[in-house]
Amino acid sequence: MEINLNTSVGEIVKGNYKTARIFDQHKIDFCCGGAISVKDACVKANVSQEVLLEELETVFLTDDPDSKYIDSLGLDQLSDYIVARHHSYVSQNIPFLQQKLQKLCDVHGENHPELFKVKDLFNTAAGNLTMHMQKEELVLFPYIRKMVQYKNGDTSIANEFGGVNGPIEVMLQEHQAEGERFFEIADLTSDYTCPPDGCNTYRITYQTLSDFEQDLHRHIHLENNILFLKALALEKEIISKN
Repeated sequence: MEINLNTSVGEIVKGNYKTARIFDQHKIDFCCGGAISVKDACVKANVSQEVLLEELETVFLTDDPDSKYIDSLGLDQLSDYIVARHHSYVSQNIPFLQQKLQKLCDVHGENHPELFKVKDLFNTAAGNLTMHMQKEELVLFPYIRKMVQYKNGDTSIANEFGGVNGPIEVMLQEHQAEGERFFEIADLTSDYTCPPDGCNTYRITYQTLSDFEQDLHRHIHLENNILFLKALALEKEIISKN
């Protein structure tokens, strides 16, 4: 893949997810803000264009079979992958983090009052993400699978396409909101750094929070920069042929 200043950040991460680490290091949002060009991202983050391009090109010297696999999936398969890999991860880790954050507030809250804000922010994110995933699993993803079936010749499906843009816009807005919420959590926790007086539970909770955010970044990237863009293109293709 040829990278230049006009290449979008999301397209680069789509081509090789290992570049996500580079963007993270420079505080460049590659998931919710993936549509931005490298040039504009550098200006916004006050990063040298030459340095960033060199770092990205170095990463692209190594192969990333996972990104190739993801890009090769049909949209129905990618939807299933997101549910099995990322939706399940979120659902499984929410109860653990809620329990541990409450424990940290009870034990360390007096010396670290920021924990109460972190707990409240995460609880809000947990509720929002749960509803968000339900909407995807019950509305958007079935619609995408229906388009794939229709394109593959299933004539039993009624041709009533033309409405995928609305749900996708809602999902994009919700992704942005949760991305900003976790940015605030990261700031409050000094990028999930356990304080000197923190216990083992403190350390494990912060590490799990950090892992949760990293998983969310990839989750949003797969949807914003790959699934949603391909779904919009597929619907446009179907409509143009009818």
